[in-house]
Amino acid sequence: MKRTLPGILAMATIVVASNILVQFLVGDWLTWGAFTYPFAFLVTDVMNRVYGPASARRVIFAGFVVGVACSLIGSQIMLQGDGFEYPAVTLRIAVGSGTAFLIAQLMDVAVFDRMRGGQWWKAPLVSTIVGSSLDTAIFFSIAFAGQLAFLEPGNDVSWANEAVPLLGFGAMAPLWVSLAVADWVVKIALSLIALLPFKAIVTKLSPQVA
Repeated sequence: MKRTLPGILAMATIVVASNILVQFLVGDWLTWGAFTYPFAFLVTDVMNRVYGPASARRVIFAGFVVGVACSLIGSQIMLQGDGFEYPAVTLRIAVGSGTAFLIAQLMDVAVFDRMRGGQWWKAPLVSTIVGSSLDTAIFFSIAFAGQLAFLEPGNDVSWANEAVPLLGFGAMAPLWVSLAVADWVVKIALSLIALLPFKAIVTKLSPQVA
């Protein structure tokens, strides 16, 4: 427990911060949470490299519990719309967030562990790309896709399914697809940037495996 505590605290901080920052927009397609959440994969990969997959999974499950708590709190916070109120976190967002986090992070651990014997950068980069892609696809589909409206009939997601040019200039697609693509691009960009702190942290914690 002692050696995983820093990872648990880091993961909890990222999850809480991302749940708060997701309420604040950046441009047309992103929120500030898109720039903090991807570092959850950095925490997972560092724990995996230094302490192994079992420790990484413990950190993930702790982050999942924190995420569920954030969703429960968010579901009780009512925001003001145009003449109506709505919860900060809907059921679909809560289910999508938790499902995406757990599946994507566990996949990250599995891919990383399979590749840990190669060049130092391959395991964190490939595992993060795979995990990030899963995370984006699962979350946005569950949270906003019109085909899954039965998950929460009372939640009107018609706004997210309005056809718009992809990212403002591409082919016509539901709005949520543009949101997903923008989120995914940020995740991939940050997966490259995160290689630098990954190398530095792993070297400091365990030079023999860096």
